[in-house]
Amino acid sequence: MATVIYSATASLDGFIAGPGGDMSWLGEHLGGENEAADRLLARLGALLVGRVTFGGDDPNAGTDAEGAFGGQYDGPVVVLTHRPPDDQPAGVEFATDLVTAVERAKALAGDRDVNVLGADVAAQCLEAGLLDEVLLFFVPVFLGDGTPIFRRPGGRHVHLERVPGETEHWYRVVR
Repeated sequence: MATVIYSATASLDGFIAGPGGDMSWLGEHLGGENEAADRLLARLGALLVGRVTFGGDDPNAGTDAEGAFGGQYDGPVVVLTHRPPDDQPAGVEFATDLVTAVERAKALAGDRDVNVLGADVAAQCLEAGLLDEVLLFFVPVFLGDGTPIFRRPGGRHVHLERVPGETEHWYRVVR
């Protein structure tokens, strides 16, 4: 069964996007070798993406590296949205509720994993008990404002444990 993993690259002060969804700050930090990202990419069978992330800023727009994982991901995408577009891009499905979106992404992933892109969708998955793992990458910049890695109204704790044998910021959600 597919593991549902939230992965994100963040600033050192914990933001995955700057004010207004700005991702331009990330461009200078992309590229190079990242063994954990390579292992994640090799495991992926589908992406589950929030609508804001799907339609958002891509620091690699207009280049060969445009798209998820610097353009390296080529597979099915499920977008969670309350407003699916009339014209759906090839390889992209839209779902209007979380459970359907996760189930569809898992079905598309088969025996591979689902990667969640978008802090809001990740938080919804976590709240619903549908998130299995979290993988975070950090780059040496402070943004000061923007979209945080994770937000939970009321601030209840989420317990995580390191995935044995993995990079320092790859965690399993403790249920």
